[in-house]
Amino acid sequence: MRRSSPIRNIDWITVGLTMALIIFGWLNVYEASYTFDQTSILDFSYRSGKQFVWILSALVLGGVILLLDSRIFDFIAYFLYAALIVILLLTPFVAHDIKGSLSWISLGPVSLQPAEFAKCVTALALAKMMGSHDYRLRTWRDMVKPLLLMGAPMLIIMVMQKETGSAIILAAFLLMFYREGMTGYVLLTGVAAVVLFVTVIKFGTLVADIAIGAVLLAALVPRVVAFVRDKRQKRSRFARNRHPHVQIITFVILAAVAIGYSHACSFAFDHLPDHQRSRVEVLLGLKDDPQGAGYNVKQSLIAIGSGGLTGKGFLKGTQTKMHFVPEQATDFIFCTVGEEWGWLGSSGLLIVYLAFILRLIYLAERQRQRFALIYGYCVVSIFIAHLTINIGMVLGLLPVIGIPLPFISYGGSSIWGFTILLSIFLNLDAARLEKM
Repeated sequence: MRRSSPIRNIDWITVGLTMALIIFGWLNVYEASYTFDQTSILDFSYRSGKQFVWILSALVLGGVILLLDSRIFDFIAYFLYAALIVILLLTPFVAHDIKGSLSWISLGPVSLQPAEFAKCVTALALAKMMGSHDYRLRTWRDMVKPLLLMGAPMLIIMVMQKETGSAIILAAFLLMFYREGMTGYVLLTGVAAVVLFVTVIKFGTLVADIAIGAVLLAALVPRVVAFVRDKRQKRSRFARNRHPHVQIITFVILAAVAIGYSHACSFAFDHLPDHQRSRVEVLLGLKDDPQGAGYNVKQSLIAIGSGGLTGKGFLKGTQTKMHFVPEQATDFIFCTVGEEWGWLGSSGLLIVYLAFILRLIYLAERQRQRFALIYGYCVVSIFIAHLTINIGMVLGLLPVIGIPLPFISYGGSSIWGFTILLSIFLNLDAARLEKM
């Protein structure tokens, strides 16, 4: 079947929302990096001019992807994944050490972060694996291969490249797994692991162990009481809980695993790099370090709070102009939005993001090919994770781990990575009515 024009079938609503985010992001990069010596937003010796070049190149790249035959992504998914693993393994040996991270490769005048492209390539590989019509996440055995595909780049990025933020983002694919049938107990276990980690760090392993024991007793006592009651009423043959010893053994094993995990959390936290441990301690209120680990968040909150309802105005933010917030054009760019555009501007940006994500969910749901549907939900998961973590860390609700705000933060690798991720999905969506 002859392929129709992608321009005719492309979802222009998504394109419009994306362009709105890109243009607004460019303006905020200009605001965040502006100096009194800068004469133009297109001055290529400053970040706003460089970002303009990255935007143009990203748009060209996105246009090229839209012109490709959509079937090529299914065909090359595993080849790209294998190439990605090789590149990620080689990166630490050629990368420059930047604040303890070995994830940036210099290519002449520019630097790229291969980890940014791991999201797109891993999403393609997962869509390829899970795209067959009979593949469902019904049992734990079905989870093994997808988890290995997701876990391999995560492990390399976190351990070898020492880039925690980019590795954590890949865990967002669990949202897609849940959509495809993964039991909710996995997500519940993840939440419980986070709660237990916070309990261990804030209150110690003894309190955590006592809490685990209390939860165990609360879960077991009703079952034992029900068994005893059934025995007394001589209805044990028909009782649902005829084998409480099995449940007791199960809960004891879970408690042992939880206690082991709590002690592992304590050990791992004690051996974290000093700067990461300090960020967690500041977040949990274990120490006050306004001139050290807590400086970024404190200045960010001051900048956002000073914006008030309507903001101080374009290029009029004092916190922004005096560069009080480090990384304000990259990971902490949302505080620029808060200071110069105010609560109304910040809320407007979040509304645009909400419309963007809801539109992506709609596009994913209308796909006729499972490859496109699964890839679409991978895209949705990545954008939700980036938005949640970035806003959370800027507001002091989450640890600072270096996550860019999609299409807003300064950076070539970031805008290229998001553009490739989205353009492939738009290509697949434009071809959804074609016979594969």
